[in-house]
Amino acid sequence: MHSSSAFSPCRFELRPSRWLLGALLALAVLAPISVLASEMPRVVALPLALLVSTIGLGLALRDAWRPTLRVVIDAPDRVSIDDALVDDFTVQWRGALAFLRWRDAAGRRHARSVWPDTLSPRLRRELRLAIPESNAGRGRDSMAP
Repeated sequence: MHSSSAFSPCRFELRPSRWLLGALLALAVLAPISVLASEMPRVVALPLALLVSTIGLGLALRDAWRPTLRVVIDAPDRVSIDDALVDDFTVQWRGALAFLRWRDAAGRRHARSVWPDTLSPRLRRELRLAIPESNAGRGRDSMAP
């Protein structure tokens, strides 16, 4: 546990990433092109190209319409999102990307990705310090045998 003097709260707004939206839109355009350029029979390729384009656009729209979340981390075990306390809040870092996972009061699981364009470097550092990575060194040997 951290004392209140040693731990300063981390507060930020998590909005949809423009970079992720651009990547999803690029995939929605490029995926059908790659299907049509393949050696697949046209009777199968045309419906598949339409399907992958529709799925890609749907994913992009779903992400673009996600609401902005207000995240407050008062302590590693006390996190609220949009003024509601959440359970099992974890942060996993993969290079510059962070993946937030939590459960709401009803027990439903939620997840969001944090791209470099959604948080300033200062807030990314605050998030790293507020929630240390919990799986570091777990289940793996740290040295070669």
